[in-house]
Amino acid sequence: CRSTGLFFLRRHNIFPSVTAESQLSEDDGCLAISMNAAVRATVRVGLYTGAKVYFVHEGYQGLVDGGDNIRPATWESVSMMLQLGGTVIGSARCKDFRAREGRMKAACNLVKLGITNLCVIGGDGSLTGANQFRTEWSGLLVDLVKAGKITEEEAKKSSHLNIVGMVGSIDNDFCGTDMTIGTDSALHRIIEVVDAIATTAQSHQRTFILEVMGRHCGYLALVTALACGADWVFIPEMPPDDGWENHLCRRLADQRARGCRLNVIIVAEGAMSRDGKPITSDQIKKLVTDRLSFDTRTTVLGHVQRGGTPSAFDRILGSRMGVEAVMALLEATPDTPACVVSLSGNHAVRLPLMECVQVTKDVTAAMAEGRFEDAIKLRGKSFENNWNTYTLLAHINPPDVKSNINVAVMNVGAPCAGMNAAVRAAVRMGLIQGHNMLAVHDGFDGLAQGQVEPITWTSVSGWTGKGGSVLGTKRTLPAKILEDISLNIAKFNIHALVIIGGFEAYMGGLELVQAREKYEEMCIPMVVIPATVSNNVPGSDFSIGADTALNTITSTCDRIKQSAAGTKRRVFIVETMGGYCGYLATMAGLAAGADAAYIFEEKIAIKDLEMNVVHLVEKMKTTVKRGLILRNENCNANYTTDFIFNLYSEEGKGIFDCRKNVLGHMQQGGTPTPFDRNFGTKMGAKSVLWITDKLKQCYRHGRIFANTPDSACVLGMRKRALTFQPLADLKGDTDFEHRIPKTQWWLKIRPIMKILAKYDIKLDTSERTDMEHVIKKRSPLGM
Repeated sequence: CRSTGLFFLRRHNIFPSVTAESQLSEDDGCLAISMNAAVRATVRVGLYTGAKVYFVHEGYQGLVDGGDNIRPATWESVSMMLQLGGTVIGSARCKDFRAREGRMKAACNLVKLGITNLCVIGGDGSLTGANQFRTEWSGLLVDLVKAGKITEEEAKKSSHLNIVGMVGSIDNDFCGTDMTIGTDSALHRIIEVVDAIATTAQSHQRTFILEVMGRHCGYLALVTALACGADWVFIPEMPPDDGWENHLCRRLADQRARGCRLNVIIVAEGAMSRDGKPITSDQIKKLVTDRLSFDTRTTVLGHVQRGGTPSAFDRILGSRMGVEAVMALLEATPDTPACVVSLSGNHAVRLPLMECVQVTKDVTAAMAEGRFEDAIKLRGKSFENNWNTYTLLAHINPPDVKSNINVAVMNVGAPCAGMNAAVRAAVRMGLIQGHNMLAVHDGFDGLAQGQVEPITWTSVSGWTGKGGSVLGTKRTLPAKILEDISLNIAKFNIHALVIIGGFEAYMGGLELVQAREKYEEMCIPMVVIPATVSNNVPGSDFSIGADTALNTITSTCDRIKQSAAGTKRRVFIVETMGGYCGYLATMAGLAAGADAAYIFEEKIAIKDLEMNVVHLVEKMKTTVKRGLILRNENCNANYTTDFIFNLYSEEGKGIFDCRKNVLGHMQQGGTPTPFDRNFGTKMGAKSVLWITDKLKQCYRHGRIFANTPDSACVLGMRKRALTFQPLADLKGDTDFEHRIPKTQWWLKIRPIMKILAKYDIKLDTSERTDMEHVIKKRSPLGM
C-alpha cells in the first residue's frame, strides 16, 4: 500500500455539535507534481474553519509508525510550497498497512489523537486502502479495546471515520474526474520536450518516437498527440487494428510526400497490440527504419514527467479540491459514504469513492477482454472526445469528392497563444468534410481588402505549437466596412465563416448578424471561437490563450516571490492584463499565492487598501516576510498601479519596502500551453462540424441562406460541455461598455484566494456540492 501524506482537522465553529479531527494522505506510487497546492489549501482552510490540522509524514507508513510522523500543521508551515513539485510531507511504500495488524496500529494512533476524519491524496490504490480502513474501523476499535490499547471512552469518542479523497496522478487514470492533480504539469514537461525535438527533427528530416508514461492509461499520450499534431499515437485503451504496420508506414510516407519534414509518433508505455502483446518504441523504430529508411530517433521521457514546477492549472485545481475536501469532511455524517473530490468541466464535484474505483477497474477489465470501445467510453466523456478528435484529424484523409462549399477562417482582435491550433484544426476538419478552406489575413480589414486565399492541409503543419497568429489579426470591427466585406464574401463565394478571437470577434459577429437585414451576403452560418488572454468573451467560461497567459504571470510571480524571500520585508505590486476583466489577476493570485488581487468587478475603496496594508504589516511579524499584490490594469481609474505603489511605500516605511512590475505584452506571447493547444484543437474541429451540419439545414433552392439567430453562434465551454449559443441571445449578458460578461463563474472562487492569504472573511457555502454518481453518469454499460 502506498501513500504520500495525511491531514487532521478538529471541527469547532461550523459544526459545534461535532468534535472530531481529520488527516490527509498522499500516494508515492502516483506521486504528482502539484500535490503541495492541495496540501496547502487543506491545511489553511482547515485552520480557517477552526480545525486542528495535522500532517502525517511518509504517508501510510507514518500513520502506522506514529510518533513524530504525525505533527500539527501551521499556517506558516505550508508557505512557499505552491511552486514546489512532488510533496513536502514525504512519501513511502507501506507493506505494514496492507496487514490488519498495521491498520490496527494506525487506528490506535488516530484514536489517541482523537482523529476521525481522513483526507487522502493519491491514486486508486491509496484511496481503496483508505476506504478499507474506514470499513474496518469499528472492528479495529473493538480489537484495540480488547487488547487494552485504547479505553471504551476513547473508542466511543472515535466511533466512526470519515474519508475524502483527492486524486493525484500524472496518468489521469482515475475514472470520475476530467483531470487529476499533476496531469497538466506532466503535459507541460512532455510538450517542452516535443517542442525542443521538433526543431532538430525538422532540420534533419527525422522521425521521432516519443515514449511517455501511461502503463494502464493513454491520456498523456493522447493529449500530447493532439497538442503536437502527431502522425500516430499508441494507447492501451485502443490498440491499432491488425496490419497497423502497413498503415503506419503508408501514413508516414504520405506525410513526407506532402512536404512534411517532421514525423512524430507518440507511444504510451502500456501500448499493446490487439492480441495483448506490448508495442515498444524500439519495435516501432526498427519498423520505420527497415521499411522506409527514415532517419529515426527514440526518446523515453521517464521520470522527468513527474518533476518540475507545477502549472497554474494544477495549482488552482489542487487548491479548489483542497477546499472542497475540507467542506466534504465537515459536512460528513456517519452515514456519508467515502467520497472523492473530482473535476467535471470547471466544477468541483463529489463522487462516491468506490464507484470511481469500480469504473477504473472496469476499464482494465474491458481492455483485458478486448472491449476497447467500452474502455474508451468508460474513461469518460473528456477522454472519448479527445480520441474522436484525434482520429478525425490524424487518420482520415480528405475525400476526393468535394462539397463545393467554401469556408473562411480568420483571426480578430489581439493575438494570443492557441489561435493557430484552432485554425489548423478548423482547416483540416473542413478539408476532411470535403470543403474548400479559405484563409483570411488581418481580420475584418483583410476580408474587406480581399486578402483571402486557399489554405491546404500542409499549410497548417506545425501550427499547434506556434504562438501569436500566423494569419495575422487586427482589432478593426466590420461596421464601417460592411460594403467591402459583403462584396468580397460574394467575390470569393464564401458560404460560412469561422471567427477566432476575443471581444472584437464577438462584437464583429454581432455586427455581421445585424447587417443581414441589408446585406444578403451576410446570411451565412458563422461561429465565433473565443480566443483572448483576457477571457472576457460572453458565452464561454474559458477562452483560448488565457491558460498560456496565466502560466506566464504565475511563473513571473514565482521569480518575484523568490526575490522577495531572499531580501525579506519586501512587497511586490504586479500589474496584469485583462482589460476590465479580472480573470487573470484573480487566477494568477490563486496560483501564485498572492495577498490580494484588485479587479474591476470587485470595487475597491481606500478602506480596502488600508486593510491590505495592515494585513501586510502583520505578516511581516511572522516568518513569512514578503508580500505579493496583483492589480488588473483597469481595476480602478484612480487607484492606479503607481498610486498603490506609492501608498504601500509610504505606509510601509520602516516595516517593508515596495517594488512594482508591469508585465505588459509578454502575457500575449510565448508558445501555447498543452491546455490551449488541446482546447484550440477541439474548438476548431467542433466549429467546422457544426458549420457542416448547419449548411445542410440552410441549403434551400440551390443556395445557402442562413438568417435565423441560431445560425450565428459562439462556441464556448459552459460548466461541463462545449455548447453553441446564438450571438443574439448573449447580448443580454454583456456589459458592452467594459467589454465583459455580466456573469462570470470565477468570481465565486475569489474568497478562496483571500482565505488562503489569511483574511478573515466569510466563505460562501450556500452552493453545496451534493454527491453525484459516476457509474450512472459515465458508464455506457448501464451499470
